[in-house]
Amino acid sequence: MDLLALADFNLVARHGGFGKAARAAGRPKATLSRRVAELEASLDLRLFERGARTLKLTAEGQALFERTGALLTELDETAKAIASGGHSPRGRLRISAPLLFSQTAIGKLAAGFLRKYPEVRLEIVTEDRAVDMVEEAYDLVIRVNPDPDAGLVGRVFLRDRLVVVASPDLPFPAGNDTVPVVTRGSPGQAGPGSGSWEIVTPAGPSTITVEPMLSLSSFVMVRDAVRMGVGAARLPLSLASPDLAAGRLVSWGDVVGSETELWVLYPTRRLLNARVSAFLEHLKSAFPQGTPEELAAYVEG
Repeated sequence: MDLLALADFNLVARHGGFGKAARAAGRPKATLSRRVAELEASLDLRLFERGARTLKLTAEGQALFERTGALLTELDETAKAIASGGHSPRGRLRISAPLLFSQTAIGKLAAGFLRKYPEVRLEIVTEDRAVDMVEEAYDLVIRVNPDPDAGLVGRVFLRDRLVVVASPDLPFPAGNDTVPVVTRGSPGQAGPGSGSWEIVTPAGPSTITVEPMLSLSSFVMVRDAVRMGVGAARLPLSLASPDLAAGRLVSWGDVVGSETELWVLYPTRRLLNARVSAFLEHLKSAFPQGTPEELAAYVEG
């Protein structure tokens, strides 16, 4: 495939017409039209529907534009970074991050990153769903315990675990006593009914019989409710640490099998541009040990 013709196709698609693209690039309209026609002929595909006054991407043209636009931009930026010595990251960096990490740490992380690299335009979208990095034009994603994906590479930068916490006024249950608890979940997921939580205490394994009294959709809300003394809850240690240290909450033990890993991921086939590399280093410097206590100290600091 002719990369120059592909670049001209992307130019026309981005500007929505040959005339606009020609004016933006300072190139003859006839040249752009010829180059796009040659690309269509080489692919044996119609990329644009041409009307008397309109130009519209076909389904095949839209797919080609979505797949190649970001890659061509990345190649161009990489060449510029190499030519300039790669010392000054610039341009857009788009990141997807999970809800809890965004609520507690992303604001401070993002501000610190932009103070280092003011020419970067950072966009962070908060979502817990699995995103398609290529289709949705993300440069990086941050995920908790992600499923294996052959198309992505990355590394763990934080580890955490769940602990059962409660107000100091709520006693640890004796025997088979039932404990009121606050749970994290969507409305209706954790209604009334008994269950049990397996924990590890300093004295050894223990089972707590629980009755969900309140279901909330984020750990931050769960923490705030537990502070009010309405029940016990399972919280990430990083989120509970400040309250545990201050005595506002007490720990009943670690939740069995609750270890979590926070990963930063990017597509394997992409070149690591200066912006991505800089953000990876920023994460590493913010959390050199990657412990729950380190995250808690970062958020509180």
